[in-house]
Amino acid sequence: MSGNEILDDIATETASMTEDFQYPLQFTFKIGTLANDFVATDASGKTLAYIRQKMFKLKEAVTVYTDDSKSSVLYMIKADKWLDYNANYAFTRGTGEENLGRVGRKGRKSFWKATYEIFDKEGNHEYTIVEENPWAKVLDNLLGVIGQYFFNPKYLVQSVDGKNIMRLSKEKSVMGRRFRLDKLGETSAEESERILLSLMMMNLLERQRG
Repeated sequence: MSGNEILDDIATETASMTEDFQYPLQFTFKIGTLANDFVATDASGKTLAYIRQKMFKLKEAVTVYTDDSKSSVLYMIKADKWLDYNANYAFTRGTGEENLGRVGRKGRKSFWKATYEIFDKEGNHEYTIVEENPWAKVLDNLLGVIGQYFFNPKYLVQSVDGKNIMRLSKEKSVMGRRFRLDKLGETSAEESERILLSLMMMNLLERQRG
């Protein structure tokens, strides 16, 4: 997304995707596309964003559009390292100029139990995403379609003082394509924006693992 030619072709948005929507949210992955991509909708069915991971990149690169027409960019997410299990993923608004914070995967912890830390734009640790039951993912992978109906991973967002804020749950579905996000605690609009971007990035990464 660097360069005036690209920016001229794609209209960018300054509005936040956290404005005016209802929980729970639904993340629904597209089937039959080459890209790793999904649509985020709210409880009323309103489309909040279309999230697309660029394929065949040594550094992870994700674009968050307003919808699947890809005509307007809301956010960009970029890794700071090449194919690294301890990479950090920085969030910027559409033009790539406004820093919104980042999420980082805890490498050693995440080998067994997915663990990510969310940081604000000043670099302060705000929240942690933890996998609630890592055995669910193991059984999900081992049992294939059957596992997708009975063993579905869940991820809990917790504040630094241990309060539960949100939960992302894989739902019973063929091909494991649906995830539900429930809000459990209060956050500011800016914090919600950062948490949603973190969960979107985490969902792409963890779905690749199973």
